[in-house]
Amino acid sequence: MTASLGDLVHDVITAAGYPGLAVLVCIEQVFPPIPSEVILPLAGYYVSEGDFSFPTALAAATLGAVAGSFVLYELTRRGGRPMLLRHRRIFRLREHDLDRADAWFGRYGGWLVLLGRLVPGARSLVSVSAGLSGMPRLRFALLTTAGSGLWNAALIGAGWALGGSYDDVGEALGPVGTGVAIVLAVAAVGGGVWWLRRRALHDDV
Repeated sequence: MTASLGDLVHDVITAAGYPGLAVLVCIEQVFPPIPSEVILPLAGYYVSEGDFSFPTALAAATLGAVAGSFVLYELTRRGGRPMLLRHRRIFRLREHDLDRADAWFGRYGGWLVLLGRLVPGARSLVSVSAGLSGMPRLRFALLTTAGSGLWNAALIGAGWALGGSYDDVGEALGPVGTGVAIVLAVAAVGGGVWWLRRRALHDDV
């Protein structure tokens, strides 16, 4: 993380609080000049200092993530691939990226929207794929909220736990860290489905 990025994130969150956090995460979803690995651990640090509450920080970050995802989703759904390629410098997308996103979505569908939120650099592609495919808005919103909520909770929680060493979170999130996050998310989703099914069976008895 460069000092300028860290200073910018720090200044915005310090000045604007929860709304600043939401806006930064929203921008990161559309065209990521500032990765969430920089934004969210700082929010966790503020939780450790008592300046933020964890539930409110998580809600603000997730609201920003969903809002930013819908911006790109709607632009893609309405303008299609030609619009994205025409403005590819703004969105930092290449035609190869779109081809790869289409292939992923055709293979994994909803799972891509859910778990793609846990992969640095892929979050924008997830919204693009969903928009191009015309995924129903309600389904997109639910999957995006769930996936973004997991990612935000993990990074804010890590920053909270590390306190003044919150910078270490972004450096630790290499390919191995991302893989672990995905495995944990799959386990959490699977556990939730198992619990709901067990409860449904118990209610039927």
